[in-house]
Amino acid sequence: MKENDIQRLLLWYEKNKRDLPWRHTKDAYKIWVSETMLQQTRVDTVVPYYERFLKKLPTLKDLAMIPEEELLKLWEGLGYYSRARNLQKAAKILCAEKFDFLPPDKFLLEQLPGIGPYTVGAILSIAYEIEEPAIDGNVLRVLSRVYEESEDILSSKVRKKYTEILRGLMKGASPNLFTQSFIELGALVCTKTPDCPNCPLNNCCKAYKHQTVLSYPKKKLKKEKPVFLKTVFLFQYKNTFMIHKRQENGLLANLYEFPNWESFLTLEEVYNILAQKKIFYKNVTFLGEVTHVFSHQKWHLKVYKILLEEPIFHDFLLQERKF
Repeated sequence: MKENDIQRLLLWYEKNKRDLPWRHTKDAYKIWVSETMLQQTRVDTVVPYYERFLKKLPTLKDLAMIPEEELLKLWEGLGYYSRARNLQKAAKILCAEKFDFLPPDKFLLEQLPGIGPYTVGAILSIAYEIEEPAIDGNVLRVLSRVYEESEDILSSKVRKKYTEILRGLMKGASPNLFTQSFIELGALVCTKTPDCPNCPLNNCCKAYKHQTVLSYPKKKLKKEKPVFLKTVFLFQYKNTFMIHKRQENGLLANLYEFPNWESFLTLEEVYNILAQKKIFYKNVTFLGEVTHVFSHQKWHLKVYKILLEEPIFHDFLLQERKF
């Protein structure tokens, strides 16, 4: 890839870029929020959350001060709630150090919770026009095809190599446009089903030249995710349902959920548990089974609805959690 290839990419970006709300600002705080929300989440999903989040929390100080439960409610539906918690932790650290903005300081940003190399690069290049590469999955996909990368694209060795390649290619270009053009190319053209004839980099792409595009990127096979069997209880009293708060650490920490049991239960076993715990009910209905997939594990759930004769005021969960 050479300077003229980068110029073609930048021209393509100017003509084809999507109109996204975070592209109308150079505010590092707003760019940081958008990049955090976009981690493992689709753009069309993020847009309304981003706009609502910044309307409620327009400044770093607002983020640092909001009660955690209100923050998580604002984040509700985006998933990966540790992202929201890390945003607030980082905001509190910066405010404690008397910052009311995200400084253009690579070393300082790297020390903040939840901010990895990609986010650091995005903040510095997009908000501050600093020549610091930002390499996400979209960029790695593009580079793996352009250079026919034979090694695992997610390895630190490969990422380090392409960080230096991009750092060299950035010279003379706007870091903001450079970063966003690579990301946009991976999002719109160099996808899992690439549109190679309309790609501005097809003349320098080795995989396109050799017709091996679909062979890249190379990744190690992922391990099978462990499966946890659970039984979920929808306790209903009149028009209300019982929920409880999870533990302060681990998966979905401090979030609310329906009471549950850490194994599959038959209807007879459900009746026995209700009797043991002296829970008075009108009827029990089996609603079916569902599977919820997390990034590193799966939950397979059996769901029972229990119509109560009186509300429950004690914690139904007596078994120790195993995850």
